[in-house]
Amino acid sequence: EVQVVETGGGPVQSGGSLRLSCAASGLTSSTYCMAWFRQTPRNARQGVAAINNEGLTSYAESAKGRFTISEDKGKKILYLQMNTLNPNDTGMYYCAARTSRGGWCRAWWPDFGVGGQGTQVTVFS
Repeated sequence: EVQVVETGGGPVQSGGSLRLSCAASGLTSSTYCMAWFRQTPRNARQGVAAINNEGLTSYAESAKGRFTISEDKGKKILYLQMNTLNPNDTGMYYCAARTSRGGWCRAWWPDFGVGGQGTQVTVFS
């Protein structure tokens, strides 16, 4: 069973940066997908970025050019570097991981279905 623990959220001023971390365990397959999602009280869990075991990435339009997803394979930690934050980025951020058959991954929640407890990001102006 894959388990993840997200950390790194907090309050940040608009224009600032945060780096989220996700410690993953139980992912034994050599081919896998990992992703970040954001959820707000008004919106369902939305994909932010995804990465596969080969380092191929995909991003939501709102994240392109500002966010970077990366993985430290040795430490089995997934990161989300978020720059130039704005209040629309506010939400609970979740990490998720799953095995895959290889190839490109997308951050679409039904593909994953299980995440951690989340970490809150609040961007204030």
